[in-house]
Amino acid sequence: MRYLNEHFVPYDDNTQPTWRVSGYKETLTRTPNEALLTRPKTLSERVGPVRIEEKLMPACVDFEHTQTQAQGQRIYLRGRVLDSDGSPVRGAVLEIWQANASGRYRHAMDATNPNPLDPHFDGAFRLCTDARGEFALRTIKPGGYPVPQHPERWWRPPHIHFSVFGDGFASRLVTQMYFPGEPLNAQDRILHSVPDAQARARLIAQPMPMQAVPQTDHLGFCWDVVIRGAQQTPIEQTDTHATNHRTNSETNSETNGGTPQWR
Repeated sequence: MRYLNEHFVPYDDNTQPTWRVSGYKETLTRTPNEALLTRPKTLSERVGPVRIEEKLMPACVDFEHTQTQAQGQRIYLRGRVLDSDGSPVRGAVLEIWQANASGRYRHAMDATNPNPLDPHFDGAFRLCTDARGEFALRTIKPGGYPVPQHPERWWRPPHIHFSVFGDGFASRLVTQMYFPGEPLNAQDRILHSVPDAQARARLIAQPMPMQAVPQTDHLGFCWDVVIRGAQQTPIEQTDTHATNHRTNSETNSETNGGTPQWR
């Protein structure tokens, strides 16, 4: 991520998710068994490609023109990408994916989901932060769904996945945003893999006053991503970061685990 200051307070490990979540087999197959190894980055890995926001062009942002017939509760999401001192991260690329209103992803790995696909909803977006580090998205509120092949039959609550790129492909954070007041939040093992309650709260969006929502038929939510420091947003453990007190651009793993979770 963009280094807007050189000094910041490192986060506590309890504010980040545990690597392996009991009862969620995907976390067992996507995290390494051995200790992560840190290797030095080349200059091209640290800074390339130049102007990533121009190479990963925004897509499917204007909900009214691309997915206007989608079924479900329409929502308006506004947020910011911030550094540890509250400074905006300009030109960050956000790639966003989610289930549709019935709780199904348009993805081959969700082909056995009995819930219907929505022919008018792809559930994938890409946008960039502006000069103030802000972004906005109109979409459908995703539905919850049961975790497949789990004897306790626990459900994932409605959530939206975010992948945030900084100046280069190596500076990437992956996380999930949840909705306030959802009963399924209390039992979600992914959300509660973050030990610290205040850190978990940073994953939950806040309702927006109706007067602040541009569209009268949308529910509004606000949610910020903090890329590092003591208030860093909890992020999924991926193979692009290995040690505490860092951002993704500072370390890399040579192990075979850590693919971000699509569900």
